[in-house]
Amino acid sequence: MSEQPHADTPNAPSPPDVADASNPLLMMVVDDDRLTCLTLRRSLANEDREVVTAPDGEEAWKIIRERHPRLIITDWEMPRLDGPGLVARIRDSDLPSYTYVILLTARSESDDIVDGLDCGADDYLTKPFNPQELRARVGIGERILRLEDHLLDTQAALRELATTDMLTGLLNRRAITERALAELERCERAGSSLSVALVDVDHFKRVNDTHGHMVGDRVLRAVADALTSNVRPYDHVGRWGGEEFLLVLPEVDGDAGTALADRVRARLAATDMGLGPGSVTVSMGVASTAPGQHSDLDALLSRADQALYAAKDAGRNRVHLFDEARDAA
Repeated sequence: MSEQPHADTPNAPSPPDVADASNPLLMMVVDDDRLTCLTLRRSLANEDREVVTAPDGEEAWKIIRERHPRLIITDWEMPRLDGPGLVARIRDSDLPSYTYVILLTARSESDDIVDGLDCGADDYLTKPFNPQELRARVGIGERILRLEDHLLDTQAALRELATTDMLTGLLNRRAITERALAELERCERAGSSLSVALVDVDHFKRVNDTHGHMVGDRVLRAVADALTSNVRPYDHVGRWGGEEFLLVLPEVDGDAGTALADRVRARLAATDMGLGPGSVTVSMGVASTAPGQHSDLDALLSRADQALYAAKDAGRNRVHLFDEARDAA
């Protein structure tokens, strides 16, 4: 089977940074009264904010889906889709980050305020609004959004720490195993093959003993960079442990996976890693699944490991594809 790319799952759009002056906070005013829209827009717009307007909830919803304003001030009573209806639609949707909503209305009874907040609004402002109160309530919304962005950044950093090998920046063993499992399941559903390649740096102990562990760490980082630079964009590279790495190669059979791995090996051998060209080489063991056949990842990795030992026994700096008759223990 020849190498075939597959479409990556698109990432969800990243929420704009509220605190980033180069990326102004997008706000929206929704009101069927043009004068109110104009007044609010002029009151709120500055270099840190971009303010758009909509005449009713339906038009606002189109803008929300296209541009996702982070803070919305919406009138209660509007044609087609009113304020509470718009808020309910926002809360029921899967937007990329939280939308802070201030409900604007002439209703001032406590029951109305409770109803407005119960529908999902974050705050409430009565008409005619006081400009200072408006600025204060918008300021509260901006602070909450900044806190949310900081929390999301912290969560992303923690996720990266949990899945990244600190020395090389590659996926760690747990994370590359999860990617391999996901690709194995996907390839089974698609009726295609999956290849994995275990990579071992040849004579790495000699590098450490001769040049020291700092140079050894530098070599491992250089190997990681070379592996990442020479695989396909949708392949996965992780550090398996010590001087071993794992390549996950979706939608290629054994022959194509071996050819891809051998190109990577040759380019890596030609890369100067600070010890002279050709001084650092790798051996690889490749194992593959049959198209659409259910396979166990542990068994697949075991076959790749056996093929790796065969490559090393044959003299290193080479790629071996698992052969049942030759490599089975």
